[in-house]
Amino acid sequence: MRVDQCLLVDGDDTLWENNIHFERAIEEFLDLLAHASLSRAGLRQVLDDVERENCQVYGYGAKSFVRSLHDCYERVHEVRATDDHGKAIDELGERILRQEPVLIAGVEETLAGLRTRHRLVLLTKGDHEEQAAKVERSRLGPLFERIVIVPEKTVETYSTVVEDLKADTARTWMIGNSPKSDIVPALAAGLGAVYVPHPDTWVLEHHPFPEATDRLLQVDRFTDLAEHF
Repeated sequence: MRVDQCLLVDGDDTLWENNIHFERAIEEFLDLLAHASLSRAGLRQVLDDVERENCQVYGYGAKSFVRSLHDCYERVHEVRATDDHGKAIDELGERILRQEPVLIAGVEETLAGLRTRHRLVLLTKGDHEEQAAKVERSRLGPLFERIVIVPEKTVETYSTVVEDLKADTARTWMIGNSPKSDIVPALAAGLGAVYVPHPDTWVLEHHPFPEATDRLLQVDRFTDLAEHF
């Protein structure tokens, strides 16, 4: 068991459920978007493409998501959404914003144990206002030394966070469910990384894993962290 480490912990789909709410909204959107020649899978591919483009400009979260739904509708039908459809799309985003965080099983107890042996920092990406609201409603904030919200998680992000925390890179680990945001850039920055898989990880967060390294640990569930840290 490693002790006296600095553990950076992701929020969405690591501590609380997140993408499942977006997936439910997407299913409703695809019902509304129905197209004569495009299959449901084809429509979803258009939406994925639009989201990939928009995230680079508008970031992440429910507000960016709603913009992508509107843009996808216009790309598919070559016309802006009708008033009724536009209101329905906006409501999908509002519903996500109102969603109370549902903690993943064992998260609170595991964090409470880890903080007695390590420095805990919540490192989450997305719209600052939206993420701050999730942290507050989750009531997990007091378990962390610091809450860090960033627009994107890159190699530079991790290097900057470690420097700001005055942490030792060799004794710092990023814990999360996203290969793209939590694992690959953290390892590239010289940190350790712990992959906690989630069945509903957003498709745009999928990414090939790097070659095997002793700085990468995979666990089955969040509670397993207690056995390693």
